[in-house]
Amino acid sequence: MRAFSIALLVGFASLPGLAQQFGRSDLAPYIPTPQIIVERMLEAGRVKPSDVVYDLGSGDGRIVITAAQKFGARAVGVEIRPDLCRIAQQRIKALGLEERVSMIQGNVLHVDLRPATVVTMFLMTSSNERLKPNLEKDLKPGARVVSNEFPIKGWKPVEALVVKTGAMEHTIYVYEIGRTN
Repeated sequence: MRAFSIALLVGFASLPGLAQQFGRSDLAPYIPTPQIIVERMLEAGRVKPSDVVYDLGSGDGRIVITAAQKFGARAVGVEIRPDLCRIAQQRIKALGLEERVSMIQGNVLHVDLRPATVVTMFLMTSSNERLKPNLEKDLKPGARVVSNEFPIKGWKPVEALVVKTGAMEHTIYVYEIGRTN
């Protein structure tokens, strides 16, 4: 079993600072995605300059920042925690990306996803299941959904990549609206 999965099974108790900040209403704890996985997720989602990337549970904004910097896309991060949203906004401003990247401080279950052509997320399987009706309702055929580690039950991925970083393996699930459900 992968180290990451073990941490999930023990309720994040062994990860400093996470257990006390992860509540029942949260869709996932804040666990920063390694930069190599960020880039592989965006590559797997075939992100290009014409895309609008929404990152659900965007934490410190690393996915939306990379989508703009490396792939030329416009990007929107959605983060429920005000402190993480502020950190992301400060990074976006410091990098001069305000024209291409924005942050929404709010719950991903209440965000209009219709502008998105690519959605990225690192949420738990149960959270993906709660979000699935919104994705099905809001996203147009051809939109890509890229999930780090956790599948979307009932959808068939068009691709599942296993990426090794050090001793850990990460699975990236790629779905395409109209081909997966």
